[in-house]
Amino acid sequence: MKSAYDIVVVGSGIAGLSFALKAAAAGRSVAILTKKNRADSNTNFAQGGLAAVMAAEDNFDNHVRDTLVAGDGLCAEDSVRAIVRDGPARVRELVGIGLEFSRDASGQFELGREGGHSHRRILHVQDMTGKAIEEALLRAVAGSRNIDLFEHLFAIDVVTSAKVDPAAGPNRVVGLHALDVHEHRVVAIAAPVVMLATGGAGQVYLYTTNPTIATGDGIAMAYRAGVPVRNMEFIQFHPTTLYTAAGGAGAAAGASRFLISEAVRGEGAILRNFAGEAFMPRYHHQADLAPRDIVARAIDNEMKTSGTPHVWLDIRHKDEAWLRQRFPQIFAGCEKVGLNMAKDLLPVVPAAHYTCGGVATDLAGATELPGLFACGEVGCTGLHGANRLASNSLLEAIVVAHRAAAAVETYFAAPRAAVPAVPEWKDLGGDNADERVVLTHSWEELRRAMWDYVGIVRTTKRLERARARLANLAKEVHEYYWHFSVDPQLLELRNLIVIGELIVGCALQRHESRGLHYTLDFPEKLPAARDSEMRRS
Repeated sequence: MKSAYDIVVVGSGIAGLSFALKAAAAGRSVAILTKKNRADSNTNFAQGGLAAVMAAEDNFDNHVRDTLVAGDGLCAEDSVRAIVRDGPARVRELVGIGLEFSRDASGQFELGREGGHSHRRILHVQDMTGKAIEEALLRAVAGSRNIDLFEHLFAIDVVTSAKVDPAAGPNRVVGLHALDVHEHRVVAIAAPVVMLATGGAGQVYLYTTNPTIATGDGIAMAYRAGVPVRNMEFIQFHPTTLYTAAGGAGAAAGASRFLISEAVRGEGAILRNFAGEAFMPRYHHQADLAPRDIVARAIDNEMKTSGTPHVWLDIRHKDEAWLRQRFPQIFAGCEKVGLNMAKDLLPVVPAAHYTCGGVATDLAGATELPGLFACGEVGCTGLHGANRLASNSLLEAIVVAHRAAAAVETYFAAPRAAVPAVPEWKDLGGDNADERVVLTHSWEELRRAMWDYVGIVRTTKRLERARARLANLAKEVHEYYWHFSVDPQLLELRNLIVIGELIVGCALQRHESRGLHYTLDFPEKLPAARDSEMRRS
C-alpha cells in the first residue's frame, strides 16, 4: 500500500463506503481499512431496512415527530429535520448504483412498518437489506480508481500534530497507525483526513446481536485523541433475539444472538408470555409496536416476574409461503434450530444491539479535532437522542456521509500549516504466550460485568461496581499493551474497556430515567433533557 492518502476511512459499512465513493468522485485518493473482511460490518447484519419518507400518505413532519417521540426529549430537532429531509434523495442515489429495494405488484416500493413509526416508510430488500446495500456499495467501490480497500488492517490510533510536534501549529489529524494482521507489523499512514466509520460496540456485552467486529474501535480512538463522546449510556437492547440452548445462560462471552427483526412485529407478530397473554398492551398504547426501549423493558419485566428464561413471539396467523418470501433469512435461521415461523411460537429475549451515543459530531460528521470525521453508528449527531427509532440508522449513515464528503472538500480548500510526518511505530514489547490468559480472562470479566451491572435496568450501586471492575481491567490491559506486541485481541479488548468506561461514566452522570437509560434510583424524568459527555483529561 501507499504510505500517504488524502483520506483514510476506517470501516467498510454503509457509512464508510458511501463517504469513500463521494470523496473519490471529487478526485481524492482514499484508503479504506477494515480489520477483517470487507463485508464484515454491522450494515451486513441489518435485516429491517432504511427509514425514509417515500409514500404520498406520509410526510417529513410525521417522520420527525416519530423520531422525537422515540428519542424521549433528547434528540436535536434541527438534526432530525435535516436528516429526514435529505433521506429521499440519498435513497434515489442508492437505487442509482443498482440497489433493488423490494417492490409491490404495481412496481412501487414495498414499504414496511416497525416499532415507533406511524406510517409505512421502511425500504427493505426482503429481510436482508443491509447485505444488499453493502454489496451494491462494494461493487461501486471496486469500480473506483481512486479507492484502495485493505482487508485485515486494524487501525490502532489516530496520529495528531500535537503528538508529533506540539509546535507545528493548531492540533489536527496527520494520519494513523494500523496493524497489518497478516504480516504482524504496524504501518504508519499519512492522511490529513481520517473518517471513523467503525460501527457500534455491542461486543462489550455478554449477549449481543452484533458481529464480532463491533468492538467500539472508532469511538475509543476518538476519545483517546481528545474528542468528546456523548450519550454513551443509551445502549439499545433489541427486544427480540432468538433464545436457544446455544444462546442461553451457558453461551460463550460475546455470543451473537440471531436477530428477529422488528419488521416481523411490524407485520403483525404478537409478544406473549408463558401464560399465552399478549402482554404489551399493558405497557404501551402502541402495544407490540411501541419503541424498543419500552418493549425491551417489558420483556425483561415479564421474565423477571415470572421466572421464565424468555417470552414468545407469535406470527402463526400468517401464511407460510408469505413468511418465507417476506423473511427468507429469518425463516431459514429459525428452521436451523427446528422452528417454523408459521407453526411455532418463537422464544425471544433482549440483547445489546445499537449504540445511540458516540463521537460528538455535527451533521457533516466533523468532530472538534480538525481533520477527524465520524459517520454512522460511531457518531452522535443528535438524531437518535435517548432511543433510536427503528431503521433510522441506515438513513443517518447515508445522509451524514453525503454531507461529510462536501465538508471534507471545504476542509481541503482552507489554508493549513505543513503537516508533520507520521512517525514509525515503536514496538517496545515482545511475545509471551503465558500471559495471554490475562486477555481471555479480562474479556470474559468485562462482558459479564457489563451484562450484570449495566444492562436494561440499572442502579447506582451496580454502576459503581462496574466502574471499579473496569478500572482494574484498564490497568491490567494498559500494562500488557506497553509490554507486549499488539495483536487484534489485545487491541479490541483495549477499545472495549474504554467503551465500558464511557457507558458507565455517562450513566452515572444521568440522574434520571430517560429512553434506554432506566435506573431504579432515579425512576423519574428530569424537566430538561441534557446530553451526557465524556472527554479524556
